Amino acid sequence: MTGIFDGMTGILSDVFGAPVIWQPPGSQAETVQSIFRRVPVEVVGAGGEPVLAMQPIWRVRRGSMSRAPKAGDQIQPGDGRTYRITAVQEGGSPAGDRFVTCELELVT
Repeated sequence: MTGIFDGMTGILSDVFGAPVIWQPPGSQAETVQSIFRRVPVEVVGAGGEPVLAMQPIWRVRRGSMSRAPKAGDQIQPGDGRTYRITAVQEGGSPAGDRFVTCELELVT
């Protein structure tokens, strides 16, 4: 059943993505065609009210890098900033090349 989904991640990365520099600690940097976005998330404000904040995320095709991304790795998506991966989540797709979603925090 996964056959109909295989390869779709690469197509989506090519159409909606851009080259992102991925830097694991102690390893060489790699350029990966992937999707970097800032998405709205609801957080609790200082007064206890809900507030929308923009959370940076990075979606990368599983198996497109020398190893899987991990917390602590850094990326440079081309916006002049550097981000650190804080959490990694596997996508729900059954495809072997499914997206891995990385939550990020701003470093510089």
